[in-house]
Amino acid sequence: MILPKSNRLTPAQLAEVTAIVEPFGCRLQPIVGAVRTIYAIVGDERDELMINRLEGLAYIDRVDRIQSPHKLMDRRSDLASHRIALGKVTLGEELLVIAGQCTIDPKNPNFLYETAHAVKEAGANVLRGGVWKPRTNPYSFQGDTKSLDILMEAHRRTGLPVDAEVMDETQLRLALDAGVHMLQVGARNALNYSLLSAIGRAVAGRHTVVLLKRGLHMGPLSEFIAAAEYIVSFGNPNVLLCPRGTAPALDGYRNHPDESITPLLKEKTWAPVVVDPSHSVGKAAYVPACALAAVAYGADGLCIEAHVQPSQGIGDDPKQALTPDVLAETISQARQLWRLRRGSAPAQALFSP
Repeated sequence: MILPKSNRLTPAQLAEVTAIVEPFGCRLQPIVGAVRTIYAIVGDERDELMINRLEGLAYIDRVDRIQSPHKLMDRRSDLASHRIALGKVTLGEELLVIAGQCTIDPKNPNFLYETAHAVKEAGANVLRGGVWKPRTNPYSFQGDTKSLDILMEAHRRTGLPVDAEVMDETQLRLALDAGVHMLQVGARNALNYSLLSAIGRAVAGRHTVVLLKRGLHMGPLSEFIAAAEYIVSFGNPNVLLCPRGTAPALDGYRNHPDESITPLLKEKTWAPVVVDPSHSVGKAAYVPACALAAVAYGADGLCIEAHVQPSQGIGDDPKQALTPDVLAETISQARQLWRLRRGSAPAQALFSP
């Protein structure tokens, strides 16, 4: 990984560095951060002659060699100083809360508009809304492209950035063309490397954020982090890791809640962790406790399903969406706990009547 002395290489400098690494079977991938651009050496970066030639350039500060299967996501990477901003929130400086409907009902758009205003009032920073939905049963409602217009209208009415799941390259293109701010990769596509690569290419050079959920049958944490590497390797480091429960299910819960992996992820990678308590436990009554547990483990954000009238929703909303009042209380307590963990809130403030 190459760090220039200035914020970025000039075109002439980039051409010179490229000419050095290519004979050694490597290529450069610029990674554009908020403050500076770094240049990942893609390939075997261990050749001493190549490193010596790079370090001999007057405009190069240093060359870091990270022998890791996910060198960009590794916490020793110089991307560790990268900060991801979404709306008015910078991850790490404030708890990010994503909230909204599991599934947008194209026949009842007012449900999303009302939910959007409600989650904003409750303190959420980003509006989620399922436009397209992966369904186990092929006869279940699969979503509707018309819902994308509803989601973007909710953005215009509230000013909230919006999050939508994409499952193929057509949906990816439609979402980006519409102006979706956060792309969500669901559990069923967590290891779909073709889709991850397509997303990486599509968001390169954009400020788009990608919320990568952990696969339902995900194995080692390194597999989860390596999936994020597929996206970041194309140049956009705005990736959030989202534990959302795994299989086999824990009796009584939808999945096996996995918010406890948050500190383990943070030992390995710099990427912010945003936990989804709704899919972890699958029942609205359990979501607030799971959300607070995630924050206690060190989560940087939460992704919570909410609906103004859950019983009238579709998809998962009737069973796991929070009502606006419960959402507001959960967000308030979660933010108090988040500040408490960082020593900026008195202990007695939490759960005060």
